[in-house]
Order: sequence, then structure tokens, then C-alpha cells
Amino acid sequence: MRYLPHTAPDRQAMLATIGATAIDDLFVDVPDGALGTQPIAGLGHHMSEMEVERTLAAMANKNTTASSVPFFIGCGAYKHHVPASVDHLIQRGEFLTSYTPYQPEIAQGTLQYMFEFQTQVARLTGMDVANASMYDGSTACTEAIFMARRITKRGKAILSSGVHPHYVAVAKTLTQFTDDVLLCGEPHVMPGAPGHDMDWILNQLDTDTSCVIVQNPNLFGHVADLSELAKAVHAKGALLIVVFTEVVSLGLLKSPGEMGADIVVGEGQSIGNGLNFGGPYLGLFATRDKYVRQMPGRLCGETLDAHGKRGFVLTLSTREQHIRREKATSNICTNSGLCALAFTVHMSLLGEAGVRRLAEINHARAVSTAERLQKVAGITIVNSAFFNEFTIQLNTPSRQVVHDLAKHNVLAGVSLERLYPKHKALENALVVAATETTTDEHIEALADAFSKVLA
Repeated sequence: MRYLPHTAPDRQAMLATIGATAIDDLFVDVPDGALGTQPIAGLGHHMSEMEVERTLAAMANKNTTASSVPFFIGCGAYKHHVPASVDHLIQRGEFLTSYTPYQPEIAQGTLQYMFEFQTQVARLTGMDVANASMYDGSTACTEAIFMARRITKRGKAILSSGVHPHYVAVAKTLTQFTDDVLLCGEPHVMPGAPGHDMDWILNQLDTDTSCVIVQNPNLFGHVADLSELAKAVHAKGALLIVVFTEVVSLGLLKSPGEMGADIVVGEGQSIGNGLNFGGPYLGLFATRDKYVRQMPGRLCGETLDAHGKRGFVLTLSTREQHIRREKATSNICTNSGLCALAFTVHMSLLGEAGVRRLAEINHARAVSTAERLQKVAGITIVNSAFFNEFTIQLNTPSRQVVHDLAKHNVLAGVSLERLYPKHKALENALVVAATETTTDEHIEALADAFSKVLA
């Protein structure tokens, strides 16, 4: 292994230093029944580099990849084109060799991109300030709930039924250890506005509420103006948290900040980062200036050095690794640095006009897909407003349809039955996503496959 270049004498010297005679002495405390003594079945003893490459390539070739067939999967992870220049630039020494900025004087490359990243996120979300990223969108969402409790001194959070169920699951897991109470809306596919439950939210809203969490566009693809909801939430002294899973939508839609959001969180994977089997991704987190000291994570700022030159420093770091434990706002120990760098580089290459144009193309591709599917017997488009994904209702359970379409070399979308196995009313619903990578041929292949499977 390239990072463990120890020779036999090196190992013997280390063992002698700790008073051990052999490697096995390090495992004497492991119970006999738990300590493996035989090679793992199927792995073999050793292979040459060429044999390993052939074996792994054979395994990889069994997969149906996002780039090999028409691909319409979304629901929080999206296929977008990432220019080759992104991968090239993030490997430059200024970034790669100073990955963690514990010593700012030798990590100016990292600190500068963090500063630029924060500016980009703040501009996209319409907020005053953003941190240097979080693990992913789901953990950012839960941290926002904790932040709202610290600000309002209340413990009831209301989550819309349109919030991604994985985000809800993370929130439920982490709030087991806090005083927060979560009220979660029941998912539904309402014609015209699936997952839209503003009336339910308003009925639950009271002076014990710390925050209301809504996703826009929501899991079902529905797009809403949250301005009136923000007013109602603020009238009760609570905070509005807006979640997004498709950051490209912010290039076209009214920003959460313009609609009155107090905290905006979401997933930044779509910019600069591929699908990568589900990770690593990066969480985006932005808020108002007045709440900045309650924001988790860390914040990079601009300053001048002793010679008057522009420089960058860690301005605010509210985690227990940097400050006294009782004053920490979060125990999250890092940001998604490399993914945030890729985001920053890609966003810089696009520019403001490029981001807007990318969002327009995404929406146009989704509209073309919806219009074509509307002509297929057995399919009903549920949404009246969407960005680049929407919900369709089939005449049969969607989970089996997804498997059947895969046999026709089309990855059709995400079955809501898989996300909500206990909700019978959602078993025929399917969320379909289209991006700038979707071609007319892909759309036609999807429609043809549906026609065959639903006939």
C-alpha cells in the first residue's frame, strides 16, 4: 500500500518499542471466536495487479451504469455533466496539498476556495452567510433543526410530507438524543400539487413551534412559492427552514431567501460531483446574519496580513474541537472539503449566466419528457408545476415497472413504493427526473419501454 511503506525492520522496531514480539501479540484481547484465522471465502490468497484489474473489471461490467442507458433517476441524486476541467483543477497542488486548514498560513489555497464557496452558496440561496459545507443535505437539515431550537428556545419541529424521507429518517435518528419533537406530514400524491400540505402545516403551527421544514422543489417535484408560509411561521415566532435536493433549481427558481426563509439547507452534489454510488456528497447551509453565531460548521473570512496583502482565515468555528465543549453548536468534525472544492470550481466555470442557462435546459428537458409520457396509455402526470423531476401515476405498481423497464435497458425513475413501503396509496407512483444529459432519443426510449410494459 502506497501509504504504508514499512519494511520488515521498520515493523520489528515498532513492535520492540511497544514490547511486542509479533503482530499477533496486538490481537491477544480479541476473543477466539471473533478472530478470523482463515482467508475470507472467495477472495483467494493473492493476485497480480493485472489479475486484480481483470477481476474488478468483470464485476463492474455486471452493473448497468448511469452513462450506459437512458437514465431518469433522481430523488436527491442527479446525473449531470461534470467537465473534465473540474477534476483537473481540483488536483492542483494549491488545493490538494493543504486539504485541512488547521494552519491557515500554509493553507491559503484551501481557505480561499472555502471563502469563494461560501459566497456562491449565499448568492444561490439568497441568504446573508453560508458555512464551509456539511457532510450532506440530510445532516445539514437536522443541524438546522438543532439550530432553530437554540435560537427560539422551543422544541417542536414541523416537517412537510414533501421532505425527502431519508432526510426525515436522519432527523428522527439524531433527535432521539435531544429534546426536539418532530411532527411529520403524511406523504400523498395530490393531483396538481403532490406532497403539498400547507394547510396541515398551518394547523400544527403554534407558539411551541421552533421551525417548519419544507422542501422546494419537494420530493415529488412540486414547486411552490413559500412567501405566505414564511409570514405565517414568523407570526408565531418560529423559523422557516427550506430544504432542496437539486441545487441546479436555484439557478431558475425564486431563491428561498427571497421567499423569507431563515435557514436554507440542501445537497450540492449536482454541481461538480458525480453520482459516485451515493457519496461522498456535500451539505449546503446558509442563514441570516443575525443567526450566524448559532450556525454549525465553520466559516472562512477575508482579512489583510501584516504587509497589507489579502489573506484568508477561519473566522468562526463553532465546533467542540475548536472551542469549549459546552459552547459548541455541533459535534460535526469536518466539512466535505474535496466535494466543496469541486462544487466551487464547476460553479466558477459556469458563472451566473451559465448556471441560469443550465437550469433552463434542465427544466426544458423535463417538460419534454412529461409531454411525451402524457401520450402513453396508463400514465398520468400528477404535477402542475415542477423543475426537472415530476411524479407520474401508473396503472400498476411502480416498483415492478422499474424492474421491467430495466430489462429494456431504461432506468426509469424512483418508485415511491420503495421509499414509502407502508403507504399503499403511493404504490403506483413513480418520480421521473431529467437533466441536461437527457436527449430526445432517451425520452423516446423511455416512452417506448413504458408502452411495452404497461400494455
